[in-house]
Amino acid sequence: MGGCISVSVSCDQFLNQFSQWLCVRRSYIHSLPENLAALEKAIEVLKTKENDVKRRVDREEFIGRRQRLSQVQVWLTNVASIEKRFNDMVSTREVEIKRLCFCGFCSKSFGKSYRYGEMVSVMLKEVESLFSHGEFDVVTEVAMVVQVEEMPIQSIVVGQETMLERVWNSLMKDGFKIMGLYGMGGVGKTTLLTQVNNKFSEIDGGFDIVMWVVVSKTPENYRIQEDIAKRLGLSGEEWDKKTENKRAVDIHNVLRRKKFVLLLDNIWEKVNLESVGVPYPSRENGSIVAFTTRSRDVCGRMGVNDPMKVNCLEPEEAWDLFQKKVGENTLKSHPDIPELAKQIAGKCRGLPLALNVIGETMACKSTVQEWRHAIDVLTSSTIEFSGMEDEILPILKYSYDNLNMEHVKSCFLYCSLFPEDYEMKKEELVDYWICEGYIDVKDGKERAINEGYAIIGTLVRTCLLLEEGWKKAEVKMHDVVREMAQWISSDLRKHKDQCIVRAGVGLHAVPEVKNWRAVRRMSLMKNELQKILGCPTCPELTTLLLQKNHKLVNISGEFFRFMPNLVVLDLSWSSSLIGLPKQISELVSLRYLDLSYTNIERLPVGLQELKKLIHLNLESMKRLESIAGVSKLLSLRTLRLQKSKKALDVNSAKELQLLEHLEVLTIDIFSSLVLEHLLCSQRLAKSIQYVELIEVEEESFKILTFPTMVNIRRIGIWKCGMKEIKIETRTSSCFSSLSKVVIGQCDGLKDLTWLLFAPNLTYLDVRFAEQLEDIISEEKAASFTDENANIIIPFQKLECLSLSDLPKLKSIYWTPLSFPRLSELAVQEHCPKLKKLSIEFQEWNCGCRTCRKIRRKQMVGRC
Repeated sequence: MGGCISVSVSCDQFLNQFSQWLCVRRSYIHSLPENLAALEKAIEVLKTKENDVKRRVDREEFIGRRQRLSQVQVWLTNVASIEKRFNDMVSTREVEIKRLCFCGFCSKSFGKSYRYGEMVSVMLKEVESLFSHGEFDVVTEVAMVVQVEEMPIQSIVVGQETMLERVWNSLMKDGFKIMGLYGMGGVGKTTLLTQVNNKFSEIDGGFDIVMWVVVSKTPENYRIQEDIAKRLGLSGEEWDKKTENKRAVDIHNVLRRKKFVLLLDNIWEKVNLESVGVPYPSRENGSIVAFTTRSRDVCGRMGVNDPMKVNCLEPEEAWDLFQKKVGENTLKSHPDIPELAKQIAGKCRGLPLALNVIGETMACKSTVQEWRHAIDVLTSSTIEFSGMEDEILPILKYSYDNLNMEHVKSCFLYCSLFPEDYEMKKEELVDYWICEGYIDVKDGKERAINEGYAIIGTLVRTCLLLEEGWKKAEVKMHDVVREMAQWISSDLRKHKDQCIVRAGVGLHAVPEVKNWRAVRRMSLMKNELQKILGCPTCPELTTLLLQKNHKLVNISGEFFRFMPNLVVLDLSWSSSLIGLPKQISELVSLRYLDLSYTNIERLPVGLQELKKLIHLNLESMKRLESIAGVSKLLSLRTLRLQKSKKALDVNSAKELQLLEHLEVLTIDIFSSLVLEHLLCSQRLAKSIQYVELIEVEEESFKILTFPTMVNIRRIGIWKCGMKEIKIETRTSSCFSSLSKVVIGQCDGLKDLTWLLFAPNLTYLDVRFAEQLEDIISEEKAASFTDENANIIIPFQKLECLSLSDLPKLKSIYWTPLSFPRLSELAVQEHCPKLKKLSIEFQEWNCGCRTCRKIRRKQMVGRC
């Protein structure tokens, strides 16, 4: 009986559990419509939260170089998975609803409806769970640092392939380096550095990280540190609160354990790596720092003494770049366009910035008329060409703005007065600047000249001027830089009449000017002007350049009437000009007058009234009859007379002695008496810069004794009868400025031992001297010593030595000399006794004809 009771209880429990189970199954079926609706709503809410989380993650990843947390990624993956499952399940919704019957309490296919209802119920709980777990205080963390972040750039950068190879090879050569790339604005320095950056991603150089920082015009350590910190993963709220010094410590502690590359783009001043926290590249750390700048001076201040200059493209490379910018279709649209395109490309002078902008502008010009018009605009008014004022000139202007001193800026703008591609002599530029008042002469002419050359050096090193010519005695402006300078001179085209430059454009008459009163500078040099007429009122005009107008025959007196502030007047190289009007006397402010290489016969009487004139150039005036009245120019500091027709006589020499402020004098001398008058005046002797003695053969002139002449630069002696040249004061500095000596047909001379006192001599040419036996006589030199009683070693700076037709010449010096600077050596056939050159043996580095001759004579020397 007891067993029956036990079985009965178990049966009740079973029935109860079965009933509950059946109810649950029926609820899956009965509640299916409600559960589906609830699931759809839950999915929509989950999607909203998913979108919020994704936006937050994307924003932080994009802005802060961060990566999403793993738990956030898992959550997003699960949400995406359940959304896919929901979409698959909801596709059969209509079919499952139609299975239901008896008001949803039963199903035509109980098993299928149960399984579907169970899936809906379970998914609803999953969605609710995912939603509740989708609350994140933090969704990202600092990303792991990648070695190189590639930067966008054209796949092929025309013209820079060779330069890139040079830079790359140099960087990789030593394994550690600090490199400077310098060049003018728009030349492609940033593009080149970008290529270097991307090239690091192509190779495994063992570098842990490559960092790119764009430096502002005024470098701020704080901002440079910020960019470096982002690459190192140091940025964040805590970092933002740190001082500059603490930031430097943090950066240093990270980088000192790494082999790094730091690329600094566009620096204008020295970046102190130590202050930033960057360890200096060394053999131990193997790191690299490379930077771009527009100034070679910055390279020096960064410790780079051998920077690489990024030059403009060669003509062929420039043409290739221009073609790519214009496009093949445009170039083929008319048979004349390719030739016109070459002309336009040539006007860009290889500057990539100009080639790119102008090339893009011309890419849509398919008619030959448009191309011809473009050439006209670029020739007559480049600034009006599309893109020039908006895209090209402002970039170049940064170099001008970075010039620290206003007078340096003025000197730079002055260079834009000359024609395109014009080679400006440095010496003449400095004279202009002194007379214009940009350089103060109160401390002496020599100091002013030194300052002028320093300004030129600054402009060259900032790539605003380019050095040209033998020994780099000239400079010129890149054509696009010249346009920039003229743009600035016109106050960015707001005052076009302020500076009128029509140099070298073929003018036959003075151009029409709307407002002469506004004109401050005018350059009409190198044109076809024949007459200059009119009576313009120019109260502001200070500079008038009219040189190299070879057809100019007449300037009316009225033209100079109303120019009270004119400071510089240049009429040189106007070979047809035979006279000046007396009204030149009304140029009361004139300080600089150049009449060289004209055919003026007489100086106008009015010239004597120019009381402020400090510079007068009368060189190579082949018809000049007299310089009478020059002594009345009491402010005169520079007087150039060399190679003029008027031979200096005793009266002229006496007149020169009245010029109390004279500092520079260039002359030819044909008389020993005139020479005596000049040399006996210590002030005049000191002022002589260039002198030529020609055919001075008087019997009394057997010994030429030079006084101390510290300013003399060049001496020429031709067909003179002296037998000896002596020095009045034997000090090593008495000819400290002398750089060039030419002696010819002086048959009485036996030696040139006096050259011991020219320590800076660079050029020596001796020819046709029948009695010359030694350049430096051992016997005479034995008595000559410097201030410290040391034997004077000559020719340590000599660069060019030419000896010819010297039948008795036996030696240059009695023992071999090093000649450390000698680069040109010419020994002609008629030096039979010169068996050996007194030159220390060096390896032969060339096969020039002179060297071969010396070899054949078995002379020891070098080229």
